[in-house]
Amino acid sequence: MTEPRGRPRRVTSIATRRGDGGETSLLYGGRVAKDDPHAEACGAVDEAVSALGVARAQEGDRERAERLLALQRDLFTVGAELATGFGERAHLERHFATVTAAMVEGLDAQLAELEQRVPLPPGFVVPGGTVVAAAIDLARTLVRRAERRAVSLQRAGLLENREVLRYLNRLSDLLFMLAREAEQGATVLRHPADG
Repeated sequence: MTEPRGRPRRVTSIATRRGDGGETSLLYGGRVAKDDPHAEACGAVDEAVSALGVARAQEGDRERAERLLALQRDLFTVGAELATGFGERAHLERHFATVTAAMVEGLDAQLAELEQRVPLPPGFVVPGGTVVAAAIDLARTLVRRAERRAVSLQRAGLLENREVLRYLNRLSDLLFMLAREAEQGATVLRHPADG
């Protein structure tokens, strides 16, 4: 098969082979080891984004699916912050959105709204009441991991925007409530031993 005339043939591949030696590139700040604190934090955020994608792909409630998509997009902003080396923030701010206090306040508002209509469980929650809730709970645990990794960056003096920590902390609370909302009115899966 031939290419149409006038269009250059472009060959691309996901495999760059640049990471074969155990290094990866930051968004700004050069190359670092794949177990560098920045890479660890970004990896946890990436995992959370994917878990939210699993929840969204199975979510039948359009409003909640849109909320999950918005959170995925916000996590890309968080990831960009975490993928920026210390001292390179000015480059990030020139090209990308950054995590702001207003983003945290937005999570607070969503959390307050959910707490008005979704009762808190009386005890510990065993994830898995519904498939969507389980995926959201998985995302919540991954956000907690990202928060721990971000704390490591902050303790090492490598995180320049403290709003990132506040955002991740509040997001895990919101995801807990979204998972409980997803279980409301649904046929909750129970283990036979639960009675």
